[in-house]
Amino acid sequence: MPQHATSGLRRLTRTQKLSVAGVATAGAAALLFTTVPGADADQGAAQATTVENVKPVAFSAVGTAAKAQQATIARQADSSAAKGQAEAAAKKAAAVKAAKAKAQAEKARATKAAASRSAVRTAIPAAAKPAVKPAPAKTAAKPAAKTYPDNLDGWIRESLAIMAKKGIPGSYEGIHRNIMRESSGNPMAINNWDINAINGTPSKGLLQVIAPTFKAYHVEGTSWNMYDPVANITAACNYAAAKYGSMDNVNSAY
Repeated sequence: MPQHATSGLRRLTRTQKLSVAGVATAGAAALLFTTVPGADADQGAAQATTVENVKPVAFSAVGTAAKAQQATIARQADSSAAKGQAEAAAKKAAAVKAAKAKAQAEKARATKAAASRSAVRTAIPAAAKPAVKPAPAKTAAKPAAKTYPDNLDGWIRESLAIMAKKGIPGSYEGIHRNIMRESSGNPMAINNWDINAINGTPSKGLLQVIAPTFKAYHVEGTSWNMYDPVANITAACNYAAAKYGSMDNVNSAY
């Protein structure tokens, strides 16, 4: 044995020596275990038994659990929706009930107020109540304006009515007699040959009045047209009344 190997062993401490011995013993034991017949077979059988005892989770079980959870969630959603609908219906019913109660209360107040006003009116003394004014008496209707026929008779009668209001004397007979002598009852008659015509103022109308005389004795309310029968008769009678006292006193040219 070489010198350096022996001297090296001698220099190991007691502790180091014990460690080396332990390692050697462990190695021997391991060698012995591997050489024992049937040891590997027993270990493999134990491992196989352990693997067989661990069974895989079935997919059908997982699906059933998921469906159950979904059904639970659906039931919870339906329950929440039903609860919300019930709450909404309850609120609506409460609002309708409150509205009806308010309407009934307002109606009751209106009825009470009407009854109170009626009671106040009944309590007012008769003297305090305003007197009912009598309806105004109907005024007598004004008589319709009298109309006259558009002929000689009507013209004379209308002229007599105006003359009576103005205080001009004259009679139907006196007027009619002078008209027949002067114009024969033609309101458009005109004299173009006597002295008046020669002087440029011919006599015109039923009673053959010249223009200056007509203007001077024209009666208010009648026409300013000399050929107007009523205006002509009335102006001529007014002139005759001033000069002769009345048309009844005229029996010739005037």
